[in-house]
Amino acid sequence: MSTSNFIDYVKIFMRSGKGGQGSSHLHRDRLTSMGGPDGGDGGRGGHIILRGNQQHWTLLPLKYRKHIHAPDGESGGPSRSTGSNGKDIVLDVPLGTLVKDFETGQIEGEILEEGQEYIVMEGGKGGLGNWHFKSSVRQTPRYAQPGLEGIEGWKILELKVLADVGLVGFPNAGKSTLLATITAAKPKIANYEFTTLTPNLGIVKYRDYQSFVIADIPGIIEGASDGKGLGHRFLKHIEHNATLLFLLPATTNDIAKEYDILLTELERYNMDLSYKKRVIALTKVDMLGEELTKEMIAEFHESYPDTPIFPISSVAQLGLTELKDELWKNLNDLYEEDKFWE
Repeated sequence: MSTSNFIDYVKIFMRSGKGGQGSSHLHRDRLTSMGGPDGGDGGRGGHIILRGNQQHWTLLPLKYRKHIHAPDGESGGPSRSTGSNGKDIVLDVPLGTLVKDFETGQIEGEILEEGQEYIVMEGGKGGLGNWHFKSSVRQTPRYAQPGLEGIEGWKILELKVLADVGLVGFPNAGKSTLLATITAAKPKIANYEFTTLTPNLGIVKYRDYQSFVIADIPGIIEGASDGKGLGHRFLKHIEHNATLLFLLPATTNDIAKEYDILLTELERYNMDLSYKKRVIALTKVDMLGEELTKEMIAEFHESYPDTPIFPISSVAQLGLTELKDELWKNLNDLYEEDKFWE
């Protein structure tokens, strides 16, 4: 994903279509000069609908559509004919798209599945034709209902990346390098902080033609939960990942402290993140050697005795098979749990 093309936030003014006017027509033909009411109902105004499309990965197509207006419904006609509905406007969006009210910030809907549809703005109902109002005391009503107005207002569309595994770590922890090594993704890699400014997705090929999706989330910094750096824009993309893979570089002085800071930032942003399954990897171990790697892992276990940690090197291709096995096990366990609770 290029930085310029990855858009995860758009603000759009939307207005659904107005319902069509009901008809007040009275039946007339060459044999009937004073027939009864036969005016049809007006058509419904057009809806504005979001539809999940897994081929989309950005909100870029909507960035420049600041105003979206759905067509009005048509008026009813004679012989009780109903007017045509206004054409619905269907907007294809990536999976993981949220709809928020601009004024309140309240989440109104969420697109999580391929083909899922959510009506953001319902079209106005068409007015009733005059034949509905005929009674024993009013044989020829000349009244018909007007159509209801459509709904209008500003909406926020916000994208949270959907992936099986989300990479979590400080800038320069080796996330982009790992993604480039175990997938076909081509993220930007450089030896300075915030190389990654937008999420990158890659597909990890596993045994027996299995696969899972992994996301390189831009690096977290201390204070990200308070909005430091690009804080909330980074952290929101972690919420939809099934498993979190924490990357702790062997070049840091205290990996237990770094892990503790990362956990704290996630929990302060959203407490639910603390309940997600997680895997810990010690990266760049090719720079240490076997003995120093064991010492560093032992020090980590003094603070987190029951937390497995996998030593890996993306450059030297060390420990990657074992890491993928553990990630697959985590994902498979989650799948089995979901089946159990169905």
